[in-house]
Amino acid sequence: MSDRIAKLIVPFAMLGCCAAAGYIAIFRPGLVSGPQYLGALIFFQVLLACLWSFRRRYFSLLIAVFFSAGIAVPLQDAWSQIRWLMLLVGAIGGYIVYMKDRHHYFGSIHLVALFAISGALVSAFVSVYPTVSTLKAMSLLLLFMYAASGARLAIVGREELFFRWILMISEVLVYVSAVCYFVFGFPLYGNPNSLGAVMGVVCAPFLLWSVLTTEKPLVRRRRTFTLLLCLLLLFFSQARAGMLAGVVTCALCCLALRRYRILIQGSVFAVLLAVLAVILTPPDTGLDGMPVQHEGASFASYFLYKGQDASGVLGSRASPWQETATVIKEHPWFGSGFGTSPVWDMPEIQVGKYNSTSMTTREHGSSYLAIAEWVGLLGVMPFVLLLVLLVWHLSRILLWVTRTQNARHFCVPVSLVLIAGLIHAGFEDWLFAVGYYLTVLFWVLAFSLLDLLPPGLSASPHTKQVWPQASFPETLPAIPLSR
Repeated sequence: MSDRIAKLIVPFAMLGCCAAAGYIAIFRPGLVSGPQYLGALIFFQVLLACLWSFRRRYFSLLIAVFFSAGIAVPLQDAWSQIRWLMLLVGAIGGYIVYMKDRHHYFGSIHLVALFAISGALVSAFVSVYPTVSTLKAMSLLLLFMYAASGARLAIVGREELFFRWILMISEVLVYVSAVCYFVFGFPLYGNPNSLGAVMGVVCAPFLLWSVLTTEKPLVRRRRTFTLLLCLLLLFFSQARAGMLAGVVTCALCCLALRRYRILIQGSVFAVLLAVLAVILTPPDTGLDGMPVQHEGASFASYFLYKGQDASGVLGSRASPWQETATVIKEHPWFGSGFGTSPVWDMPEIQVGKYNSTSMTTREHGSSYLAIAEWVGLLGVMPFVLLLVLLVWHLSRILLWVTRTQNARHFCVPVSLVLIAGLIHAGFEDWLFAVGYYLTVLFWVLAFSLLDLLPPGLSASPHTKQVWPQASFPETLPAIPLSR
């Protein structure tokens, strides 16, 4: 915010706040007598402070609120309500701030996202639950609107600070998760699949990139230990989708950079960590959300079948996939409605105000099958094109990394997280579920990717001229191929 605008707004804002506080203290003292009202007042003050410093603060607060709504923390229901307000304010405020910047730019991926929103809204009109489906489509609109505008302000021009913050958060998450699961036996994420998603899609790619690019030996050793602890949590979760996403992405990164020795060493450590994860897994104590070790289960079945049965690696996904295929056949063109599935044939149902219920949606076993069911074969075309454009940009970045052997560019960690997310979304239903914290982070990084493309791969000459393309890593000395 400019100094001129600040000088005009600050005095009036202070007078307004003082007048409101005086009115409440004299005529409505009961409004601040309860913890809920006091908490709402404090959060409102924090929200105003983040809006005042939108570029530096708002994304951090938004992702913190969404994360708090998805894990076992106090006031989880309150965070579930606040997250939609945060998304609404971020979408509108972020768009206004972004459009005031004379260097604002939208690419083809942002245009295709707009068409995808149109398909989601059309599908809502034919849904069994039109109100729920329309609200979910509007939440996707707000997410795409924020990710394509305001969220980019938090990254572009601040790449070094942003990724330093991301790495710090990743380390904190790994250590807090290790204490919760290994020391207290507390399921912080609610279920093992979410633990695997956070460790495999977010923490492992970011930490591996840090290990490969950090020059300071002490920091590199600390991040290496954190990465190993992250992999231990990943194997401990028994989340096959998370393990597949994390392992494939890390291996792909090492292969692209020709870091074969690190790949071999990592494979050996992965086997040792997998054995340790089996040892640390507790027996079935009846506590929901904790990975359990079933009696008599073999080492292979622990990771392939979660130690339960040998119905096939994808046995648990077969039934949801078949049900989804049946619904697609019944509603082939416009789908069952964005975010909703025909689960119950009931005239009146109880619908959640701030989150989905089992009566309006169900498990699909894949984000791609889920979106095909929700919007139909016609509505899914812009979503497919959106993913194709994203994969195309990711493939160009991988080829550039293979050719230049440069892992220091800021597009590399973003690409690793997006690749892991696309792999993981093939077996879980989160890619277009706006209320999930991983969804918010994924699309923010996806829509910011155009601004982080390396030299020679920029989306347009205009973008290359006006946006700094993460020049910080390019000025550092090249990384040796082996250590």
